[in-house]
Amino acid sequence: MLVQMWIRSTLAYPASFVMMVISAMLITGTDFVAILLMFSHLDVFGGFSLGEMALLYATSSMTLGFADLFTGSIERVGRRIREGTLDAYLIRPVPAFVQTAADEFRLDRIGRPLQALLVMILAFTRLDVDWTVAKGIMLVVSVVAGSVIFTAVFVLGAAFQFIAIDSAELANSFTYGGSTLTQYPLTVFGKEIVRAVTFVVPLAFVNYYPVLFVLDKPAPLGLPSWIGLLSPAVAVLMVALAALAWRAGLRRYRSTGS
Repeated sequence: MLVQMWIRSTLAYPASFVMMVISAMLITGTDFVAILLMFSHLDVFGGFSLGEMALLYATSSMTLGFADLFTGSIERVGRRIREGTLDAYLIRPVPAFVQTAADEFRLDRIGRPLQALLVMILAFTRLDVDWTVAKGIMLVVSVVAGSVIFTAVFVLGAAFQFIAIDSAELANSFTYGGSTLTQYPLTVFGKEIVRAVTFVVPLAFVNYYPVLFVLDKPAPLGLPSWIGLLSPAVAVLMVALAALAWRAGLRRYRSTGS
């Protein structure tokens, strides 16, 4: 009902909504324009062709877009903690997480995944892949699992704000910054980065390892080529960790004291 209320509010001005969606598509599209400009001078980057890079970009941007659409509003929990307005969420017969995620729900955020879908279609026209049922399922599952992983990162960032209230930008470095990182072949950043996004903050499972599986490319660090299949399991672990962190944050909350 909360989400429906915000959607009705947004669609009350349809022309404004359409312009905001187009604007979001154009803004996020500048990242892919940079890739196109790069490939005007290169044929291969980090072992990836333009079509393969387009698929990598599209899956990264799409997963972040879906996570941002459904739970991006939760990053504003720090403001509610600082103002003490989170108290209202705790006395209503609806989970505080649901209320916080639905707070000021913005349907225009659909612009990012729509733009990513256009790039994905472009990627399909340029890819030379021996498609199988397993690869098709892996691609779809990876988008869902990647969205869940980014959602968990959003929630972890929000939970950290119960400790460090003005830390939304720190969380953004792992969400929006993580999306930018996973738009490129991770091996170009060095083995230390690959290890970090594999074993510490598992952003490599958002799209990189699943895309390697689809493209029949070897995984770095001597990891098995099927490691991308673990993406759903990583998503489940991240959700469990995010749930524990969120509950711990709520238990720590003591309002403003005013």
